[in-house]
Amino acid sequence: MHGLGNSYIYVDAFKHPLQEAWLAPLARAISNPNTGIGSDGLILILPSDEADVGMRIFNKDGSEGQSCGNGLRCVAAYVVEHEIVTAPSCTIQTKAGRTEAEVISKSEHESIVKIDMGPPLLNRRSIPMVGEEDAPVISESFPLGTHTLEVTALFMGNPHAVFFVDDIESAPLQEVGSVVTDDPRFPERVNVEFVEIIDSKEMNFRVWERGSGITEACGTGACAAVVASVLNGFADSDQDITVHLSGGDLSICWASDGHVWMTGPAEFSASGVFYWKRQ
Repeated sequence: MHGLGNSYIYVDAFKHPLQEAWLAPLARAISNPNTGIGSDGLILILPSDEADVGMRIFNKDGSEGQSCGNGLRCVAAYVVEHEIVTAPSCTIQTKAGRTEAEVISKSEHESIVKIDMGPPLLNRRSIPMVGEEDAPVISESFPLGTHTLEVTALFMGNPHAVFFVDDIESAPLQEVGSVVTDDPRFPERVNVEFVEIIDSKEMNFRVWERGSGITEACGTGACAAVVASVLNGFADSDQDITVHLSGGDLSICWASDGHVWMTGPAEFSASGVFYWKRQ
C-alpha cells in the first residue's frame, strides 16, 4: 500500500505473526528493490491491548520508527476493508502513542482517511535536540559546515527539522538532508523537511526521512511543516492548509484544541507472497 507514493509493505500480523528477531532483517530484505519487493519499509498491523489495532514501522535500513502518517492512513484503510474493525473509525497504537482514524470514503482500491495526529511537542527534550531542554526551536540558527541555516524543530510522531526555502525545486534535499538527519545535535536522528510557502493556506514540501532517505511523501513531516509555518507566522492555526508533496496533496489543520488533523488518500497496490531466505 502507499500514501501519496510513500510505499510500505504491510503484514497482517493478526494472521501472520512474526518473530521479533526477524523484523529488522526482514525490513531490509523486503524493501530492497533488487532482491525484494521494493518499498520505503515494512509496517506490521497487529493486535493491541491499548487500541483497536497496533502498528509497528520499520524503515528500509531496519531501524524502527515511532509513527508514520501515511502508514496510519493505510492501516486504517486496511482494517476497515478487511473488517478487523466493524466501524469506519478506529484507534491505532504506535510507539508514539494512540491515534484516532476515520475512513471518510472508499472506492475499490483507494480510501480517504482522516487522522488525529495529536498535539506537537515543541521543547528540545521532546524532539530530542541538544541544548536547553525546555526551550522551543523556532527559526534558530543552525551552523552546517561553512553555511548557517535557520531551523524550526519539533516532535510530531517523529522528530522533525524544518527549513524554509524560497524555491522548493532548488532546495538542497540530497546534500543537506543526508547530513542533518545524522547530525549529533539530534541524538535520535531526525526527519528533514524543506518547505516553500505559497500563501497562508498552501505550501510545497520535500522530505528526507531518517532511515529511508528521500521519499515521495511523509505524513508526520507534512504535519510538522504546517506547525512550523504557524510558529513562524506564515500561516494561521485552525484552518485547512494544503501541502503539496512529491506524491500528491495532504490537507492539514492545527486545530484550536492543539491537535493536528491530517486528511489524505491510502491506496492498495498489490498483495502476494514474499519468499525470504533468512540468514
